[in-house]
Amino acid sequence: MKYVIPGGTGQVGTILNRALTAAGHEVVVLTRRPARPGEAPWDGRTLGPWTDQIDGSDVVINLAGRSVSCRYTSDHLRDMMASRVDSARVVGQAIAASGRPPRVWLQMSTATVYAHRFDAPNDEDSGVIGGTEPGVPGYWAYSVDIARSWERELERADTPHTRKVALRSAMVMSPDRGGVFDVLLGLARLGLGGPVAGGAQYVSWIHDHDLVRAVEWLVDHDEITGPVNLAAPHPLPQRQLMRDLRSAWGVPVGLPATRWMAELGAFALRTDTELLLKSRRVVPGRLLRAGFAFDHPHWRVAADDLVRRTRDRRTAARRLRGHGTGGHGTAGAIT
Repeated sequence: MKYVIPGGTGQVGTILNRALTAAGHEVVVLTRRPARPGEAPWDGRTLGPWTDQIDGSDVVINLAGRSVSCRYTSDHLRDMMASRVDSARVVGQAIAASGRPPRVWLQMSTATVYAHRFDAPNDEDSGVIGGTEPGVPGYWAYSVDIARSWERELERADTPHTRKVALRSAMVMSPDRGGVFDVLLGLARLGLGGPVAGGAQYVSWIHDHDLVRAVEWLVDHDEITGPVNLAAPHPLPQRQLMRDLRSAWGVPVGLPATRWMAELGAFALRTDTELLLKSRRVVPGRLLRAGFAFDHPHWRVAADDLVRRTRDRRTAARRLRGHGTGGHGTAGAIT
């Protein structure tokens, strides 16, 4: 099949592109700065020649949107909103104008749409949408507004021949550099991977292999429309998640961090404490009820797999560097 992935140069897009290409599919990534074969230019706001890629394709997976790994300033929040809403709107327009529209449009969303809570998990049917919780920073509601506006554009799009699914994704865990697992592992290796502000807040996550499997499964199941939680079935408190990660790597101690220490750390990393402190207790109700089986439902086993793959990748990189220098300390050439 032909997959078109707007905004597919980030972590999730890289994971999907790699897996779908390996499976023999044609993948075209729409990006503002095309630099590789299989990439086509677009601006994420207006129709243009890129629409020819969507016309006649089988699947569109729209991942476009400004990264949430940043300080939540007013400007950044506005950019997050505009980049998501504008891209979803223009993708819908391109599909509506297609002579041969794709049969399915998977639109990225986020598990952050659900309320900050500890008492019960959120699934698609009974989950509580956030934005009005007491005792949390007011700007957290803006993140919920972004998610709801994102999904609203999907719902409004006039695409009667294209099935639409909103992917309410949890944190995607993969050994790729720069992803959330890479950041968490880096903290654990430094001895900083302890509980944050007590560590009772839930973390929802999904293993990268299950992410790919779930996307392929959703493409094949024509009966599924609307929001779908992409999350492993067993979210867990942050303190347990980091304890299992430390155990997988072999780090005996993780220093705890208070809320104000988390604020300082987030400032240094140019990110925001919402990513650390909001309790995202999200479960994949629709996937489980429809028969999808996770290969990595439990974090402890998933962490072991991710650590092993991270070590294998780093070992392979060291060997490649060694071959590149001829095994010596001077630069060599690879021909």
